[in-house]
Amino acid sequence: MTRLLNFDPFAKLEALADQSGLDFERELSKFDFVVDKIKILPYAYVKKRGVIPLKEEEGILYLAVHDPYDLETPSEVKCITGSHVKEILASKEAIEEAIERCYAERDDASSVIQGLDPTLGSELVIESGEEYDLLAQESDSSIIKIFNTILVEALNSGTSDIHLEPIEKGVQVRYRIDGMLQVRHTLSKDVQVPLATRIKVLAKLDIAEHRLPQDGRIKLRMGGREIDFRVSTVPVVFGERVVLRILDRSQLHLGLQELGIRGEMLAVLRKQIRKNQGILLVTGPTGSGKTTTLYSILSEIRSPEVNIMTIEDPVEFKLEGLAQIGVNPKIDLNFAKGLRHILRQDPDVIMIGEIRDKETAEIAVQASLTGHLVVSTLHTNDAPSAIARLVDMGIEPYLLSSSLIGVLAQRLVRKICTRCKVSYKPKKEELLELAITKEEADEGKILLYRGKGCEHCYQTGYRGREGLYEFMPVTTKVKNQILISADATKLQKIAIDDGMLSLRKEGMLLAISGITSLEEVLRVSRQLDDEV
Repeated sequence: MTRLLNFDPFAKLEALADQSGLDFERELSKFDFVVDKIKILPYAYVKKRGVIPLKEEEGILYLAVHDPYDLETPSEVKCITGSHVKEILASKEAIEEAIERCYAERDDASSVIQGLDPTLGSELVIESGEEYDLLAQESDSSIIKIFNTILVEALNSGTSDIHLEPIEKGVQVRYRIDGMLQVRHTLSKDVQVPLATRIKVLAKLDIAEHRLPQDGRIKLRMGGREIDFRVSTVPVVFGERVVLRILDRSQLHLGLQELGIRGEMLAVLRKQIRKNQGILLVTGPTGSGKTTTLYSILSEIRSPEVNIMTIEDPVEFKLEGLAQIGVNPKIDLNFAKGLRHILRQDPDVIMIGEIRDKETAEIAVQASLTGHLVVSTLHTNDAPSAIARLVDMGIEPYLLSSSLIGVLAQRLVRKICTRCKVSYKPKKEELLELAITKEEADEGKILLYRGKGCEHCYQTGYRGREGLYEFMPVTTKVKNQILISADATKLQKIAIDDGMLSLRKEGMLLAISGITSLEEVLRVSRQLDDEV
């Protein structure tokens, strides 16, 4: 096992490079042509051949290849460019990543869009709807170029949702980056209908229907990345509003430690998910990463000996080793009905996308009491409130005390941009929020941080997100309190006395350590009462 963990995936390629007399490079992003996006060969050619020019020095063109025995491609490149070619061996993955970096446009979508006449080539281009590569951009249609440019910019900026909103005099394009919406472009009114039609064609929706909401899915490629888009159209006053949710599996980092759960909380949570039966709940508002946390829990316990089945609405990411079922209201397949059928499939672990009603909650409780581990989500502000919510749904307290093994509450806070991060001395009001005395602050030991705003973070001062977590294991004291009363305040006090760190306190530690700002912690936890 130790040998497998220490295995170097590049060892075989390095040995092949030595045997072939070639230099070997693990990382290609630092080379001149990739950094400066110099494209001396067509995208279609480098993509097909799996090569990319890296730099040119003294009339010698350095070409990254993944097959040292391919003699034809270097000869072709020499004929195309007129330069002598020196090969450098690299992995397929490194070459694909370099191609994506080099051939993706910079964040200048506004200038690209403004330079296109939407009335030219805006006729409907019918395609098969099959997957295609965004970076190829071979179409002459301005609408296709506008749409592709928006998608490439959104993917490069880490966008989770693209909003195309018709307004009185045009179409407003907004990106949700790190959980916050940003206005990026305003398109001409002439673009509105052709752009919506283009999206509907790719999502296989009814292009003639403009009065009813529709949902669909698009699958595209960007270089070596396969990306799914969940499409929703809704008729509004000025036309059809379109929202695309980006599901990029390459950006899905599974694992509890990778999510930011650390220390004693991580150890306790891992102990709970190894139990053979019980219910583990993940709570938080929409967009707080609950589904990713569920996937991370399942990724830690999946193995050939464990039968894991899920019922989701919808299935966002397809994971190996899991039997995933998507809710389908059109055929009356809801969570409760799907859950009943899952129980006949001899499962060990069951994931329910969300407990929305009493029927689903009752089946989940019964499943946990009959020897299954059930993980699910619930919409509550904090961990203790989840118990009160289930009791309000009609679940008997004695059943909850027997079946529930833990509740994990979470939020996502934006991280301060590392390129424009500055420190400052906190004001008196901020010290009160941190529960720090003025004497401690006067010693100069307490500093807070914020981002000034730069090009890297689009002038927001933030780049990326970090999770805030509170985990409440259902201990004997918590079980006894559930039987007496499911009051969230009393449960919170008992859990904190048992060592639980609240979301607010966890956020304050992140602010003091400089990972996020105090304002960001207060923004995501303003609904939480930090008075126990």
